[in-house]
Amino acid sequence: MKLKTVIPTMMLAMCCFAAQAETLSVDIELPRIDVAEYHRPYVAIWIANQDRTVAANLNVWYQQEDGPEGEGETWLKDMRQWWRRSGRSLELPIDGVSGATKVPGTHTLVFSETSDQLSSLVAGEYVLCVEAAREVGGREILRLPFKWKSGQAQTTSVTGETELGEITLKIES
Repeated sequence: MKLKTVIPTMMLAMCCFAAQAETLSVDIELPRIDVAEYHRPYVAIWIANQDRTVAANLNVWYQQEDGPEGEGETWLKDMRQWWRRSGRSLELPIDGVSGATKVPGTHTLVFSETSDQLSSLVAGEYVLCVEAAREVGGREILRLPFKWKSGQAQTTSVTGETELGEITLKIES
């Protein structure tokens, strides 16, 4: 009889713990650009500390092999902010971070606080950075400040002018 009461209590405790874990989601819109020579953008998504150093690389989308859509890692340097702060010191591809370029549309990334990218992020104020660069195109970077592990839900967004559409950051507790 005692075992029957312990199991539900343990399950309740586990459910409550899971509900308190923060989740960070990012919606990234890549606009459809009507130009004669269109190349999919390279995009870097990272979290910066207040001093602009990189706290976590979330994703890097690029053409991972030379081919007709791009020249592998050649254009990564065009994402200047990310490249100077983090990219040039990394061994590419980065397991769990590197990914293929994306087509125009909205792409959603979701990370829990226990994911590899966020597990070492301590409570505090940060900036989500999204930088895009396109071969024979432009470059744009957008920033969204946020508080991590504040215990409160947050939603913020910003809209780019050329290479990026609307970027929405949601944090749920």
